[in-house]
Amino acid sequence: MEGIIIALFVCLVLALVAKYLTIPAIPFYIIAGVVLGHAGLGIVASDQISSFFSDMGLIFLLFFVGLGLKVDKISENQSEVLTSGMIDLNVNMIIGFVAAYLLGFSLVEALIVAAAFYSSSTAMTVTSLIENRKLMMRESETIIWLMVFEDLVLIIVLAILSAGNENLLLFAGEILFGLALIYALAHYGKEFLISILDRDDELPIIFTFVAVVATAAFALELGVPDTLMVIALGAAFATTDPDAFEQHARPFKDVFMVIFFVFFGITINLSGNISVGVIAIICLLAIASKLISGVLTGIALYGSAKSGLEIWTNTIGRGEFSIALAVLYGSPPVAATIAVMVIVTSLVGSFVAKYYGSLSRGFGRRSRHHGPPHRVHAVH
Repeated sequence: MEGIIIALFVCLVLALVAKYLTIPAIPFYIIAGVVLGHAGLGIVASDQISSFFSDMGLIFLLFFVGLGLKVDKISENQSEVLTSGMIDLNVNMIIGFVAAYLLGFSLVEALIVAAAFYSSSTAMTVTSLIENRKLMMRESETIIWLMVFEDLVLIIVLAILSAGNENLLLFAGEILFGLALIYALAHYGKEFLISILDRDDELPIIFTFVAVVATAAFALELGVPDTLMVIALGAAFATTDPDAFEQHARPFKDVFMVIFFVFFGITINLSGNISVGVIAIICLLAIASKLISGVLTGIALYGSAKSGLEIWTNTIGRGEFSIALAVLYGSPPVAATIAVMVIVTSLVGSFVAKYYGSLSRGFGRRSRHHGPPHRVHAVH
């Protein structure tokens, strides 16, 4: 228990610093965990209590992912979603997978690294758009749809990785049964859900918490991934009043996610598992691949490489879903690689997103003011 208190106090200080500097706090939580944990000072260790709270952080994170999957809005913007999403998927997943495999990871490890490599941080992206006052630019909607498409792809990745050596037909049947049950309860209980959410006492908060935790427990009893079922619950609840559910679940998500990130860092072992060169290559490629996919998306949708650069600046940072993949399926070398990649890309992304506009304007003014030198004519 003392470890959680120390970790939370350190993260509180880091959160205040990050807010003051208007940069994402997630990489600092991971760095704090590395410093406090096995790879650093060794003063905080993971235990059953911290593992429980970390699990809560993961399932509430995935519940929020589900709340963001609004099928009706996706269908209304099908062309833009598919175009931007497929470019982003093909460029980043292929580069990430090929690079990881050639650098010595196994096929399964390369898939995990590639999925983490592909997934931009929704939390960092949205925060960047808001804090840098870019929500009104035309590329912002494309960026949001990219995040939604990535979430849909990663649900499929979770299903593939969760299947393991099980009978695929039986496994798929169990998942479909669980999904059908969740959507039936949400559909036929819609009026009940809305009546709960309309109350102004503690009941909506208690109901939201119990619904998420009970769904995870039900999934484990059924023998299917609790990650998928919690995402499905969020998507089902999104058909009622997603804003209300976000409001009631956010306190749990925000606190538990801090514990999730910091204790992920605590469990990381950076000594001897993987070479610094391999991690450096992955980090550099992660930044470069988003640049390629961003520029291609900007040209495809807007006929403008500059629009692609705007997309790139706001999608460099990897974060919560990448860490979730590392926690759920990553071996120690994979987890260490993903942790460093998240730290590097999120810090680079926050800097580039914050200063790209002023730098590009500065270069533009310089190119206009510093043209060819005027020829001086001698006076005879």
